[in-house]
Amino acid sequence: MKRALLIIDVQNEYFNGKLPISYPQDSFKNILKAMYSANENGIPVILVQHANTGKDVLTFKNGTYEHEIHEEILKRDYDEIIEKNLPGSFTGTELESWLKENEIETVTVCGYMTQMCCDTTARQAMHMGYNVEFLSDATGTLDISNYAGEIKAKELHKAVLITQAMRFSKVMKTYEWIENLKHKCLGP
Repeated sequence: MKRALLIIDVQNEYFNGKLPISYPQDSFKNILKAMYSANENGIPVILVQHANTGKDVLTFKNGTYEHEIHEEILKRDYDEIIEKNLPGSFTGTELESWLKENEIETVTVCGYMTQMCCDTTARQAMHMGYNVEFLSDATGTLDISNYAGEIKAKELHKAVLITQAMRFSKVMKTYEWIENLKHKCLGP
């Protein structure tokens, strides 16, 4: 089965900006491991970059340092950069056409944030008929507090993984995904 690794929104906003990722602590290290393994196994790597435009935006403002993809990601091989403006990586982008042109059947999701862009993209992919793999320790989030309530990053992350595993994707740790690639035993 042809697969592609989607590296979603691994941008400076999540490291040095207003949305510092706190859980799981090794998520970035695992994203790099997944990327390295994809490169070793000839799996296309798609970088997804969130952009907000306008003068009053607070995060991911186009043209700022926080908007840029993390330099460690850019040092590695990748096939395409897809820019998006909404949580779903398919909405208003060329991602679906790129996947079809390259006969991709399975997408592997990693990046930030677990409950927002990663979750939305995984659901979209499943609805479009793709097999979806969700790397539990190569996605990450932070504590959230707003008018609806508050939740700790660990609880939020766990809730999304449980929901993803119910229907939308095969949830696995990065080392499991890498081992399965080595033994060619990943499937739908």
